[in-house]
Amino acid sequence: MNKRVFKHQTSDNGEIPFFKIGTFGGKADTFISRKLFEEYKRKYPYPNKGDILLSASGSIGKIVVYTGEDEYFQDSNIVWFKHDGKINNQFLKQFYTIVKWDGLEGSTIKRLYNKNILNTNILLPAIREQEKIGTFFKHLDSLITLHQRNEKFSS
Repeated sequence: MNKRVFKHQTSDNGEIPFFKIGTFGGKADTFISRKLFEEYKRKYPYPNKGDILLSASGSIGKIVVYTGEDEYFQDSNIVWFKHDGKINNQFLKQFYTIVKWDGLEGSTIKRLYNKNILNTNILLPAIREQEKIGTFFKHLDSLITLHQRNEKFSS
């Protein structure tokens, strides 16, 4: 997930969506070939379905849950949370949705560094409780989204 893709290796349409920080969490505007994707996926670490990705620049803290689709994420500003399984990804997503980042650096453009992430304390309940908390907030987020859509169409 960290191997650089050069501009000449991309196209405006193609087989595999290629997300950079500007399109992260949205719609890809650049694509790479399946051949390049398979090569990089084989040679370099790649997220598993359900893994959490986080933007560390621009819209700091934007979270994407990897869907398992063939997509390539490459940017030093996209952080992939790979862990030992002692934390539930849905719980982790909810946590990073509300965390207040200490020590964001930069005068004009703020940036989240690894030390900001690694120095953030997470109080972990038992895994079963994490699952319940994560599911509860996922449902709550869905309910809020439905109400927002309803208000939008009612106006």
